[in-house]
Amino acid sequence: MADLITVDDPDDPRLSDYTGLTDVELRRKREPAEGLFIAEGEKVIRRAKHAGYEMRSMLLSAKWVDVMRDVIDEVPAPVYAVSPDLAERVTGYHVHRGALASMQRKPLPTADELLTTARRVVVMESVNDHTNIGAIFRSAAALGIDAVLLSPDCADPLYRRSVKVSMGAVFSVPYARLERWPKSLETVREAGFNLLALTPDEKAATLDEMAPHRMDRVALMLGAEGDGLSTQALVAADEWVRIPMAHGVDSLNVGAAAAVAFYAVTAGRPQA
Repeated sequence: MADLITVDDPDDPRLSDYTGLTDVELRRKREPAEGLFIAEGEKVIRRAKHAGYEMRSMLLSAKWVDVMRDVIDEVPAPVYAVSPDLAERVTGYHVHRGALASMQRKPLPTADELLTTARRVVVMESVNDHTNIGAIFRSAAALGIDAVLLSPDCADPLYRRSVKVSMGAVFSVPYARLERWPKSLETVREAGFNLLALTPDEKAATLDEMAPHRMDRVALMLGAEGDGLSTQALVAADEWVRIPMAHGVDSLNVGAAAAVAFYAVTAGRPQA
């Protein structure tokens, strides 16, 4: 059973995991280096715990203590009870959901490990917006994608904003980082995957024409918002695919495009 500790000093060193949560650059460097991430809100905290992440501590406003009582009783980590004002002073923002947890990261699997059993994977290049990362992971989980592979410069899926937008789906879909880009795409191809680059280019075949749901193994490549896939990534792909647009719209937000494309590559496959 965890200890419930009332804290009234925003500079209390026991709250250091939660300081400066709005400082994106600081947290992007600090969290992976210290092996932690922040789960925000009751549902996300429960999903992180259910996924087997070890809890370092919880930070709760008073009204959330009873709501989270079963979790408090199950985990050995300390639980800090604070006022909403103190939570804001520590974190740098108004904690609307009133519940935060600092969780211990797990070692990431390698791409080779994920590719051994996967049939449908997503490969992201330079997707560095945390909202887009979270949205893509949520769609990947909902639509039956087996794994996500990230280029070295993609944003952190366990950053607080990504976790929040995904509603904890980042805990459901295994992911790995490709160490060499785009050379590591050869590893994906050698594992038997067709590399399909999603692009709005008119030279690309439509998803209907390509019929990726009939392919044995598919790796769908997604680029960053605005820039899309790099020339090197497009050259490395086996095929280019696009979502046909109407009414003069040239493209979709990468999160929306991902959801459409995920359905196209997984249609008819049994879902877990």
